[in-house]
Amino acid sequence: MERLGENIKLARKRRKLTTTQVSERADIDRTTLYQIEKGSSKVSIGAYFNVLRVLGLQDDFLKLAADDEFGRKLQDLELL
Repeated sequence: MERLGENIKLARKRRKLTTTQVSERADIDRTTLYQIEKGSSKVSIGAYFNVLRVLGLQDDFLKLAADDEFGRKLQDLELL
């Protein structure tokens, strides 16, 4: 989670957006954005998604668990 928060923070800075701009556009408090950038697991996944959307990274979010190689192997075993 800490790594995710750091990646979000770096993405915000690369876009030269302030914490105020991102929090307003994501409809969250600046405190919540601060917690996201620290990788807090106490923040809702929806808040994380809203920040990623503001940064134009919502497609990255949709890739989570998309390539379920282990699950497909388990499924294939049941087919045998």
